[in-house]
Amino acid sequence: MSKEVSFTSGLVAIIRTKTSDEARTAATALIAAGVEAIEFTTTTPAVFDLIEEFASNSANTHVQVGLGTAMTRSHVLSGKDAGAKFVISPHVSQEVIEATKQAGLVSIPGVASPTEVADALRYGADMLKFFPASSLGPNYLKSVRDPFPGNTWLATGGISLDAIEAWVKAGVSGFGLGGPLTSGGIAEIPNRVSEFRAAIAAARESQ
Repeated sequence: MSKEVSFTSGLVAIIRTKTSDEARTAATALIAAGVEAIEFTTTTPAVFDLIEEFASNSANTHVQVGLGTAMTRSHVLSGKDAGAKFVISPHVSQEVIEATKQAGLVSIPGVASPTEVADALRYGADMLKFFPASSLGPNYLKSVRDPFPGNTWLATGGISLDAIEAWVKAGVSGFGLGGPLTSGGIAEIPNRVSEFRAAIAAARESQ
C-alpha cells in the first residue's frame, strides 16, 4: 500500500447519499467524530466537487479523501483532479486499476474469489477490498487469503460491531463502513465511530 495513504484506525467511512448536502453533512460529522478516511462514491451527486471541497480544506489535513464506486478510467482521472488519494471499486477492473496506478493513486478493487484476487494483484492493486463481506464471512476470507500472503485487506459490506474481532482474526486490516456509521442519524455518528474504533483497537490488541 502506498506510503501516502494510511488507514491507521482501520476505519474508512463510505459516503453514499441521495444529495450532495446530505453527503457534506455526513462527512463533516464523521470527520468531527475522528474518522481519518472518507470515501465519496460516484453514486453521490456532485461527488467530484465534494472530494475537492474536503481534500482542499486545510482543516482536514489529517483526513484521507478518496473516490468510491469507481467504474471507469474517467472516474479515476476526475477523482485525481479533485484531489482523491485512493480509488475504491466494487469489482476488479483492469481499466480502473491501471488508470489509478498511472495517476499515482492507491488502488483498492473489490474482490470475492481467488481468481479476482489474482487478477487484481496482477493489474497492480495496492490493497484488496473484500466485498460483499457479510455475505461471504470471515472463514471464507481466511480461505481465500491464505494463498495470497502479504496483502492488506479491507472488509466492506454489512459489517456489524460484534463481528469485528472475527474479521481481524481472519486477516482484515480495515473496514469500509457506510450504514453502520450513518444509519442512526447525524447525532448518533460520534457514538458509532467511537464504538467501531474501540472494537477494532481491542481486536488488534488481542491478536
